[in-house]
Amino acid sequence: MSLAGLNQALQGGGVKFDFIGFDTCLLATTENALMLNKYADYMVASEETEPGIGWYYTNWLTQLSRNTSMDTLDIGKNIIDDFVDQCARQCPGQAATLSITDLAELSHTVPAKLAEFSKSVTQLVKDKNYQQVSTARGNTREFARTNRIDQVDLIHLVENMNTDAGKALSSALQSAIKYNRTSRGMTNAYGLSIYFPSRRSSYVDSAVNTYNAIGMDSAYSDCIKACASIQTAGQYVGSGGQSSSPIGSLFGDYAGQSSDMSTELMGQLLSSFLGGDYSSFNGLSGSNTGFLSGRVLSDEETIEYLSDHHLDASLLKWTQANDGSFVMDLPNEQWNMVNSLDMNMFYDDGEGYVDLGMDNIYSFDDDGRLVADTERNWLSINGQPVAYYHLDTTEDEGNVTITGRVPAILNGEEYVNLLIVFDQDHHYGYVAGAVTDYQDGETETVAKSMTALEDGDTLDFVCDFYDYEQNYVDSYMLGDQMTVSGDMEISNTDVGDGQVVITYCFT
Repeated sequence: MSLAGLNQALQGGGVKFDFIGFDTCLLATTENALMLNKYADYMVASEETEPGIGWYYTNWLTQLSRNTSMDTLDIGKNIIDDFVDQCARQCPGQAATLSITDLAELSHTVPAKLAEFSKSVTQLVKDKNYQQVSTARGNTREFARTNRIDQVDLIHLVENMNTDAGKALSSALQSAIKYNRTSRGMTNAYGLSIYFPSRRSSYVDSAVNTYNAIGMDSAYSDCIKACASIQTAGQYVGSGGQSSSPIGSLFGDYAGQSSDMSTELMGQLLSSFLGGDYSSFNGLSGSNTGFLSGRVLSDEETIEYLSDHHLDASLLKWTQANDGSFVMDLPNEQWNMVNSLDMNMFYDDGEGYVDLGMDNIYSFDDDGRLVADTERNWLSINGQPVAYYHLDTTEDEGNVTITGRVPAILNGEEYVNLLIVFDQDHHYGYVAGAVTDYQDGETETVAKSMTALEDGDTLDFVCDFYDYEQNYVDSYMLGDQMTVSGDMEISNTDVGDGQVVITYCFT
């Protein structure tokens, strides 16, 4: 159900609840809380995807039965404590978040401050300070990252934005969120998230329509349209109108790219894009690009900004250092625009290139130059190299937790992502479980269930594959089928005798 659908259902029900709780994923959103105010005093919900065990009802219901006059806030705290504690016992390694929000306080204190914050962000774009917005958004806690739904912690976002309006909004939010707990290693999740586009702008129109339907102030809609329009223009122009793919660098299409993109060429690309030539760019089409009408910079101002704030591809060249290593040197003003850096490894199996995934592995020498990784090692399960994708790295009181995913088919029928966790108790990592990975637009919802692997389960590891004709082949099986027997060993092993190609992805 959409938020507009929930709104309609609750309105039709005609009931005012003490609290409405969501024993499901990703519904501790600011949008949901503002909508629910008419129907409940409190909301209990999770910012992140919930582990499959869900709430632990036994304890808090038992306590409620013993004291049916218990204060609603105390009920909520019991629900949260039972849930987080039980998750730590039954499914360690899985992220758990749960909070209770005072909806009356939220509705009276947050909307005006959210509107002011939204206007301040829109003004940053108008003043050509989008880099401040982009950097803040890129450093903010994001939920369900694999699904690219662009839900982020609102308090973390506004504090990263470092504006007076943001500080005022943060204070109001922290007051309205009455209790919040997370699992160990889940940092910067303060209780309420919000949709803020970054990696995918094809949802912006849908979000704006939802905001209109539930009566949210238009200032936030204007804000995300302004941000999404310039970020999408930058992505389109910066990539030359091509969706993000490593295939060009794999086959040398970018070799010899010797000059920076001219302002004139940027203008031509932008004019073509705004004229409707989306070319299926990142899922955009004529039906979901209404947000482009929310641009706050003229075409000329946009081109000027993009010309001054884009990565110069002609500088992305390797040179050999005196010690034999290969290094890449960029000016500081270029490094300042890089939000993240990831390494992508490909293996040539004699028929094409196996994509072994992406990890945030990189190092710099004493001169501040990026050093190319020439090792042939990659993450393996029971000695079998697999496609591994880094998801998150958090540090909590000095303890670092790293999570990643490995795509696979469980028992020959279910597409899943194995969750791999490295923490203070498991330096070499372990498999926390398997999460359903919906395919081919089956649903846009995010799976809640985390399946614990059992002896006898079979795993077929899946990877992306490019043949020598530069065709992308989906669902390529990597290695032999594996049968689960006891704990699986995580290690780094040599990937084999074939050629290895390593690429770096600059965001």
